[in-house]
Amino acid sequence: MCGGIGSRFWPYSRTNMPKQFIDFLGTGRSLLQMSYDRILPVVPRENIVILTNEMYAAEIRRQLPDLQPEQILLEPARRNTAPCITWAAHHVAAIDPDASMIVMPSDHIITREREFENSIIRGFEFVESNDALLTLGISPTRPETGYGYIQIGPETAEKGIFKVKTFTEKPDLELAKTFLSTGEFFWNSGIFLWRASSILSAVGTCAPDLAAVFQEGANSFGTADETAFINKCFPGCVSISIDYAVMERASNVYVETVNFGWNDLGTWSSLYDMSPKNRDSNVTQNCRVLAYNSHGNIFAVRDDKLVVVDSLSDYIIADAGDVLLICPKAEEQRIKQMVNDAKVNFGDKYL
Repeated sequence: MCGGIGSRFWPYSRTNMPKQFIDFLGTGRSLLQMSYDRILPVVPRENIVILTNEMYAAEIRRQLPDLQPEQILLEPARRNTAPCITWAAHHVAAIDPDASMIVMPSDHIITREREFENSIIRGFEFVESNDALLTLGISPTRPETGYGYIQIGPETAEKGIFKVKTFTEKPDLELAKTFLSTGEFFWNSGIFLWRASSILSAVGTCAPDLAAVFQEGANSFGTADETAFINKCFPGCVSISIDYAVMERASNVYVETVNFGWNDLGTWSSLYDMSPKNRDSNVTQNCRVLAYNSHGNIFAVRDDKLVVVDSLSDYIIADAGDVLLICPKAEEQRIKQMVNDAKVNFGDKYL
């Protein structure tokens, strides 16, 4: 899945170049390219499908030139993950009705890739033997308020795979601390495995209105008529996440508990947390900084610009050329509101 805007990383992540296309870590590979590289040992290149907004087609072709045009599915409108995944499942099922799938966001960081591969192989083995919707749950390391949580129920015959008891959206700090103390809660990674037939059945049961939209074009998937049907029907889909539409309602949901160095890189603070720091706990992203009596900041500044600060602590300083953001890390949840305010006051120029 590669269609998000990544507004919490504004002003670096913009509508015309969102975060999945950016090399945030200075590796020479964007987050999308790193995600592609990561899955290749498990999924053959010809079986990889990218779903994205049609405005990003050229950039994806530039960044992933090995893919064929039919491997890039272009959404005519943004409608969150449930319509995206439902289309993908229909597309895959038309090619192979018995196919199993992994659904991955394109903007995650995973540092222990061999453990990731082993977890994915184990997950595929489970869903190919069971009518199951499997999500990957990350062992939490702190009382994080920016992630959803999964509470585990009974363990299955497969070690490390549990029936899901509850899903909880982003909790407040006290509840997150309670979750951490019980040992029963795991971060919701947003990575899923299932058979295409299993997720389509679950959509039909849990989100019948959404299922009905795609059922109208059942005979078009895998044919030359698929694009025309999607362009006609997709904008009318309700905008809803797969978690709300299906995972929190279905009865056959399981979680594989994993620990492979996962970070969803959703915020400036998450980038700060995973980046090397100097002796003052400051992080600099490809820029020059003179910092006096300043601690715990992240500096992300483009162009050949020197940043000089005095007595500044725990701030985000992000300069994208036409937009300069200076914001306390503790207030970064307000960045989405700042983006909205910029649109209201100045139009789309800075989005």
